[in-house]
Amino acid sequence: MTTMAPQSPFQLLGCDFSSSPTRRKPIVLALGQRQGARVVLTALQPFDTLAVFGQWLAEPGDWVGGFDLPFGLPRELVQALGWPTDWHACMQHYRSLSREQIRAQFAAFCDARPVGGKFAHRATDGPAGSSPSMKWVNPPVAYMLHAGLPLLLDAGVHLPGLHAGDPRRVALEAYPGLLAREVLQRRSYKSDDRAKQTPDRLIARKDLVNALELGQTRLGLRLKLSHAQRDALVQDASGDSLDAVLCLLQAAWAEQRHAEGNALYGLPPGLDPLEGWIVTADKP
Repeated sequence: MTTMAPQSPFQLLGCDFSSSPTRRKPIVLALGQRQGARVVLTALQPFDTLAVFGQWLAEPGDWVGGFDLPFGLPRELVQALGWPTDWHACMQHYRSLSREQIRAQFAAFCDARPVGGKFAHRATDGPAGSSPSMKWVNPPVAYMLHAGLPLLLDAGVHLPGLHAGDPRRVALEAYPGLLAREVLQRRSYKSDDRAKQTPDRLIARKDLVNALELGQTRLGLRLKLSHAQRDALVQDASGDSLDAVLCLLQAAWAEQRHAEGNALYGLPPGLDPLEGWIVTADKP
């Protein structure tokens, strides 16, 4: 059982999510605070069960968080399956299905489409460079949506552009790969496979952390770390801790936009209210 640290007055958080967390492969939260253009990492907190993570989300608090899981499905897919096109009704239907039912319906949809265009995409996938939210393998983001989004709904958090909730607990869809690629381009920095945890990936993590500390991204934010935190991020060959920190920085950018008067936390005003949008992805 993961011991939950108490929530501090106001914080930012980044979440590297797992649809089947374990002690060996937990959900990781990066907690922090923004001080002007600096984002201070205050803690890394693991959760080894969905239930304990859901309890943490439901606690009273003041936070803005970036979560590495999709918040919606492609409109094209939803319409083809005859599911509700209202976001909340669609998500309630989706959570009622088993993973086997999801895989079967999505596979049938793909089987009916031509090679090279099997998956439907959301409008945000192009500018974000993200996987289709209907993918059930490599990575299984459809199951991440299925496991994670109900936790956010049940916790009553606010989802800008999608669903009104507690304005003191704000959840945004984040994607660490978007920020990592800005620094590393196509260089890989992580792997869950021990055989692929190479010196080149270690160097890539060092380069990425260094760039974040220097503020060398278009977010205009500098990450503040202790020596021990820097070592922990670099040594985590799975990249889970670093991914949580990347999501933390995206949440900080969104919170900064909101502090400047943007009610959507920097999300584009014309976003599809069924599909959602990945924070910091530019609208074409």
